[in-house]
Amino acid sequence: MSLQQKALLLLKKQGDFEVGYRSIPSPGAGQLLVKIQSAALNPIDYKIKDTGLSVSHYPAVLGVDIAGIVVEVGKGVKNFRKGDQVLAHGVRTFSNDMAAFQQYSLTVADFTAKIPSSESFDSAATVPLGLDTAVMGLYGQEVGAGITPPWVKSVSSHVSKKPIVILGGSSSVGSYTIQLARLSGFYPIITTASPSNEDLVRDYGATHFFDRHLSGDQLKAAISEVTDRPIKIVYDAVSLPETQSAGWGLLTTNGVLVLTLPASVKEDAGKGRKAIQTFGNPHAPQNHELGSSCWAMVTKWLSEGTIQAGSAITPNKYEVLPDGLEGIIEGLERMKMGQVSGMKLVARPQETQ
Repeated sequence: MSLQQKALLLLKKQGDFEVGYRSIPSPGAGQLLVKIQSAALNPIDYKIKDTGLSVSHYPAVLGVDIAGIVVEVGKGVKNFRKGDQVLAHGVRTFSNDMAAFQQYSLTVADFTAKIPSSESFDSAATVPLGLDTAVMGLYGQEVGAGITPPWVKSVSSHVSKKPIVILGGSSSVGSYTIQLARLSGFYPIITTASPSNEDLVRDYGATHFFDRHLSGDQLKAAISEVTDRPIKIVYDAVSLPETQSAGWGLLTTNGVLVLTLPASVKEDAGKGRKAIQTFGNPHAPQNHELGSSCWAMVTKWLSEGTIQAGSAITPNKYEVLPDGLEGIIEGLERMKMGQVSGMKLVARPQETQ
């Protein structure tokens, strides 16, 4: 193996991307070295480029969604071996060595899972950040609604037959939130999306669909026709001011509004409602235990179809970008301009010229 690899480098804060070279790292204890076949793009990637968020050293390598082949196993790792096909949640805040937009990356075994034969590298790469953000938002004690995960014990006495509203159900985070809500026994599972994505969100498990263009008052009136039970959890996968306002208006006393962006609504002490910005990074200390217990289930979920990964057709569609790492640059610009909806963009680093 060459000691050098190609990587997409962010040269300076709010600067430009450039494909360059950097060393291939060696795995430490509890780590794997993965040859990245597919890496998915996320909105946070262009936001980091534009703002310098969470980056302190340059040149920087971005990206967290990884799918590839294990080429080296670190000390103490027992569940993986060389040649395994895996998906993983990388983490660029710790080190460039663990980021996705390059040809080789270190991954933490606790947040790595084997790809079942039913999935491709491209489909598997669409899973990590979206799934983890949904998991932390629903089950996180510090950064979420704090309900009991369905893989820990029976949910029959916890949330079964209680309603949940998921705003932005066709987004990556929204799609996994719907699927987890189904696993957790919520009913009805109410979601919003564009009318063109109604079949998509119903495939995920939504029981009721409403047009995302409804006003907050219209949505509240429509939901009141579906259920008269109090709504204690709204997961806003969009988290723009207008969706936050709509979600806030749906909550009952002591309800929780889970957000993917900072809160623009103000908590009201008298009613006890809370707005919590979730944090989908399983590497964070407060998320480690929940993240590792979830990742222990990922292969089984994907193999059985309990959780659906991306597909070139549907559901959770993806598009493969041309030109390997170079294609990421245009892909992030398309995301920034709002030209990507209802799908994930995936790059193949090994195809970089």
